[in-house]
Amino acid sequence: MTRRPRLVVPALAAAALALAGCGAPVDEQPAASATPSGTSSDPLAGCTPDALKTLTAGTLTVGTDKPAYGPWFVDDDPSNGKGYESAVAYAIADKLGYAEDKVQWAVVPFNTAIAPGPKTFDLDLNQVSISDDRKKAVDFSSGYYDVRQTVITYKGSPIDGKPSVADLKGARLGAQVGTTSYTAATQQIAPTEQVAVFDTNDLAVQALKNQQIDGIVVDLPTGFYMTAAQLDDGVIVGQLPAQGTPEQFGAVLDKGSSLTPCVTAAVDALRADGTLEKLVGEWLSTQGAPELK
Repeated sequence: MTRRPRLVVPALAAAALALAGCGAPVDEQPAASATPSGTSSDPLAGCTPDALKTLTAGTLTVGTDKPAYGPWFVDDDPSNGKGYESAVAYAIADKLGYAEDKVQWAVVPFNTAIAPGPKTFDLDLNQVSISDDRKKAVDFSSGYYDVRQTVITYKGSPIDGKPSVADLKGARLGAQVGTTSYTAATQQIAPTEQVAVFDTNDLAVQALKNQQIDGIVVDLPTGFYMTAAQLDDGVIVGQLPAQGTPEQFGAVLDKGSSLTPCVTAAVDALRADGTLEKLVGEWLSTQGAPELK
């Protein structure tokens, strides 16, 4: 897997000024029924470094994959506070009373983060969609980002400019293994040719460059990054129609973690005070992605 180029993408920065379609996430339901310790009506009461049982006392360890992709992270450096998920991680830490120098980052591959078993992190932010199946193995916070799946391609491809999902039925599509993008490709588009599976999005991009596939299904912000920074003539075909309750990204925690209620309370507070909406406006964009019919 090749390292991505510098992640500060001018096209993304400009597009971030037009974010009316994205906005702050709307929580679908709490990730755990437990409540933080303390008797105050404030859900964050008792959620302090001296009370929370973290891997390292007084330190909040946050996991994510490497490379750390934009626009979620910038310059492959989660610790710089740049990029949507890096900024959200530090905002959560702040709500829990952790200073920036008390946040430690750990490299955690995507599939390792959602697998059963003890974790090497307190929480993990890595574009992990909340699902009932994954909840069997791990805990989730409430959602910090509403996700839309999109199809990208290159100029002049067989699906460039196609206006509807039906027009994609005969396309050769690819997606990263184990992701909700793959599920959307196989179930929502259901192409006649089997969807190609890739271990990483970088490998899918290379296959698209080689014209081994016609398009890739990814979440919208990643689609913006790929078309702006990884493909010379990349274009977004369009967003797949929303279906039912929005898919959401949530922070991953160990199954039954005592931290889950507090992290959820922190995310909910960030939504309520407008921080998530502000960070979406700063780092993400939905501009330039038509709705597929």
